[in-house]
Amino acid sequence: MQKENDNDRYQNLPPRATIGLFAATVKSAEAYQGNMERALGSLQEALQSLQESTPNKGGHRERAMNLVRQAMAETQAGIQFANQHGGGGY
Repeated sequence: MQKENDNDRYQNLPPRATIGLFAATVKSAEAYQGNMERALGSLQEALQSLQESTPNKGGHRERAMNLVRQAMAETQAGIQFANQHGGGGY
């Protein structure tokens, strides 16, 4: 009988650091909300455009700005919820 070398026994196992790095990468990927982040950026751009437009719109511009702010708050709340509850994805 040949005695198994300790190095041979663990040859096919990944190092612990690799496992930890993989787990951290998966966790980060779950936390990233790409579509939500892009939506938030688009809403911020929309708000800026509305703010820069002339205010002679019969109050509709102001209402639109308020609705965009509400949408931004809901989008941020969705991102936060997903981060807290492990909801990943794009």
